[in-house]
Amino acid sequence: MRERKSMTASRTVKTQQVFPSDTNHHNTLFGGKLMASIDDVASIAATRHCGYSVVTASTDSVDFVKPIRPGDIVSMVAVVSYTGNSSMEVFVKVIAENILENRKELAATSFLTFVALDEHNRPVQVPEVYAEEEDQKWLNETGAIRAIKRKERSAESKELLKFFSTKLYT
Repeated sequence: MRERKSMTASRTVKTQQVFPSDTNHHNTLFGGKLMASIDDVASIAATRHCGYSVVTASTDSVDFVKPIRPGDIVSMVAVVSYTGNSSMEVFVKVIAENILENRKELAATSFLTFVALDEHNRPVQVPEVYAEEEDQKWLNETGAIRAIKRKERSAESKELLKFFSTKLYT
């Protein structure tokens, strides 16, 4: 029988302060910097869930909801929300906190997919994930739909490769 683990067991939080050097010309957190931090916290949650080394298979979405400004404290909360055989979908919510104004806002959300690898870098079966809390139930129950969309998008990407080579266009 396949092992089962709760979504809460994979919960991982990463918190950091935003400095002026982290921002773009709009004086908001540079999106690429946030995306790197999201991938980092999500990979830890995936590893925590499966107990194996993991690789990022896809970044399914990153939705920027509110701008993040210098001085804000950014907390990223990641949980494994859905599992396949060797893959894990990880949901990350990003909360921006202005400590001086005592205000917290949802700033971004993201879904990523990771694959667990054994010591020979071959995919390995991961524990099934289950929800314990109300907000987790929706994430888990809708995971199958996102997995289908992810597979369709992957097939489209492979089809696209037939039309493009490594030739660079200028």
